[in-house]
Amino acid sequence: MSLKRNVLDLRKRKEIVLQGGGEEAIKKQAAMGKLTARERIEAILDKDSFHEYDMFVEHQSKDFDMDKKVLHGDGVIIGTGTIYGEPVCIYAQDFTVAGGSLGLMHARKITKIMDHALKMRVPLIGINDSGGARIQEGVDSLAGYGEIFFRNTQASGVIPQLSVILGPCAGGAVYSPALTDFVFVVDNISKMFITGPEVVKTVLGEVVTMEELGGARVHSEISGNAHFFAHSEYECFEQIKKLLTFIPWSNEAKAKPFPSKPPRPEYKIEKIIPSDPTQPYDVRDVIRAVADDSDFLEIQQEFAKNIVVGFGRIDGETIGFVANQPSVLAGVLDCDSSDKAGRFIRFCDAFNIPIVTFEDMPGYLPGVEQEYMGVIRHGAKVLYAYSEATVPKITVILRKAYGGGYIAMNSRHLKADFMFAWPTAEIAVMGPEGAANIIFKKEIMAAENPEEMRKIKVAEYREKFANPYVAASKGYIDSVIEPEETRKILKHSIEVSSNKSVLTPAKKHGIPPF
Repeated sequence: MSLKRNVLDLRKRKEIVLQGGGEEAIKKQAAMGKLTARERIEAILDKDSFHEYDMFVEHQSKDFDMDKKVLHGDGVIIGTGTIYGEPVCIYAQDFTVAGGSLGLMHARKITKIMDHALKMRVPLIGINDSGGARIQEGVDSLAGYGEIFFRNTQASGVIPQLSVILGPCAGGAVYSPALTDFVFVVDNISKMFITGPEVVKTVLGEVVTMEELGGARVHSEISGNAHFFAHSEYECFEQIKKLLTFIPWSNEAKAKPFPSKPPRPEYKIEKIIPSDPTQPYDVRDVIRAVADDSDFLEIQQEFAKNIVVGFGRIDGETIGFVANQPSVLAGVLDCDSSDKAGRFIRFCDAFNIPIVTFEDMPGYLPGVEQEYMGVIRHGAKVLYAYSEATVPKITVILRKAYGGGYIAMNSRHLKADFMFAWPTAEIAVMGPEGAANIIFKKEIMAAENPEEMRKIKVAEYREKFANPYVAASKGYIDSVIEPEETRKILKHSIEVSSNKSVLTPAKKHGIPPF
């Protein structure tokens, strides 16, 4: 056979494989409002940068008449490409081929690109759109999932792992996204659950739709399993690309620096916080008032809103921001917000991203429900994450810093590198109202007018303790600063911390309060 005929034969074979599950299956995919696997890859990567591998891999199953079926690429596409000129590894399950079900060869293709990503120290993007384990392949399918989970764990903290849910992701399949760093979902397209509606109905008698059980909004707002929510696939792809501009390609590098830009003039930091300490405000405006170009990429925006986490830049360098949100539950820490903050802090620490904390919170959320849910254990995750982190850690106390909350939010005692406070800061064991009721209880009760005496004692406590100067006098606060100085001081603190080195005890690993 001549070279020309060989090339023509190759092209013909490629043409057949590129049809995936065939014209009808592709039409069904489009009717569901979904792009095909290859369209998704091409939309995420730089134009003409995708290089596909293992295109001609086929399943090897013979049971249940599987030997009569041809599954092109075994229902998954893998390869490499670039985003903004930087290399990434990517795979996309192809729902048009056997519903994207995972068999042995399907799994081997995924683990092959995962191994490649880890070896080459580049991010891994996985697009999930699958009916789950291929039942006809039995335990081989389960083995395939196990091999993927193991690699997710090995790559954790070494390379960024992004999971994109663009269809069903059920049963064992959901654990791979749960092991990755960031999960992206799209409204009315993404579905994630351990057991589907039919199983729930059979076992528990509960009637629930797929959307109610595991839709995009459920995981963005209630479970916290998703980090980014989008209204369309293309919006989701833009989120992926923006996130990758903020993070490094591996734990051996730092995020790519960008030209420094001043914050936008509409964010005046001195005008954000109300003069009344009981009035709420949006702490994201404080972040935007110090971030380059006021650009802030919030993560898990709709989940545990009492804490805000995300990426911005100061003087061109990526910063991880953690901030209490006074406009939601007064910014208290509870089970969900502790999980959210702790995980984000650990990601920043793993990938060499300095952490800036803005503190304004009255403590942990009290109540029977929180205690029963394990707020002690969950709250300890924040303490653990901050204590373990060795990247530059800078805290600015904006207003309230009471009790255990003061300690947990990257205090000097958890080895913050720099501690600053605004003149509006209130640092104490508890708020003036509660403290006065305890300390001055006898005097208040004995007074002719207890309410008037209570007001006097509250004011007395506020004057003595609800300010930053007692803590500053003990060296717990490095400097009390004017709000307008915040960006300048943060910039300097990050500069002088750039070569920070910490000696930690030799150990296999710590034991976080999971």
